[in-house]
Amino acid sequence: MKSRFCPGALTVATWVLAILFVFPLLWMILTAFKQEADAYTDPPRLLFTPTLDQFAGVLERGFLPYLSNSAFVTVVSTLFVLLLGIPAAYALSLAPVKGTSNALGFFLSTKMLPIVAAIIPLYVISQNTQLLDNVWALIILYTSMNLPLAIWMMRSFFLEVPHEMIEAGRIDGATLPILLRKIIMPVVAPGVAATALICVIFSWTEFFYSVNLTAARAGTVPVFLVGFITSEGLYWAQLSAAALLASLPVMIVGWIAQNHLVRGLSMGAVK
Repeated sequence: MKSRFCPGALTVATWVLAILFVFPLLWMILTAFKQEADAYTDPPRLLFTPTLDQFAGVLERGFLPYLSNSAFVTVVSTLFVLLLGIPAAYALSLAPVKGTSNALGFFLSTKMLPIVAAIIPLYVISQNTQLLDNVWALIILYTSMNLPLAIWMMRSFFLEVPHEMIEAGRIDGATLPILLRKIIMPVVAPGVAATALICVIFSWTEFFYSVNLTAARAGTVPVFLVGFITSEGLYWAQLSAAALLASLPVMIVGWIAQNHLVRGLSMGAVK
């Protein structure tokens, strides 16, 4: 009796937790298709006539430039992280040298400084280098922000590469670029994909740097969402529509890369 009850109870508990986690997203989707009057009803109205007016209003408020800024900053900074992180992870895992542990400690220590403590120097530097309200300032900051985490993650994936494969490639005369491209990268590709997706999420949702270092020209999607907070109150339906549009790119990328994400995050979990 006990053996039959436990799996069923575990299944029910799993569904309850899943619904609790997904409920805010479902509520946001429902609210995005409401009129503002329907969004403010108490108790909430579940039966309503869907409308696309809120999405049209979001686009009319200039959403697309913010979206393009976020997309450009996220893609370029993630590419820079991978270009710099893959060789660093290789050097710290498969070709360790003296001082490797110190380098790893340094990378980790860069994540310990609260970003609010550095915002004034960063603002002054951006102003003096003509990078204030410029997407390249965000690209540089997001690259430096995600690079330590990416190196730590990819190093653990590189450690899973069998040394026999590398030695066999070297015996066959493969140079380092060929080793990375044809032998090592196919093995660690799921881990690299998982790292890239995490960098994309962190860059896409970052708010503090963007709100303090950008204005009209380089503002990103999180900054655009803040514009719905006014002295008159919140426009719940339009804010939900904007949040849904802002979330769609990351959700689509995560859905496409879900297999690589699961494989990458589970690398090394089972020996």
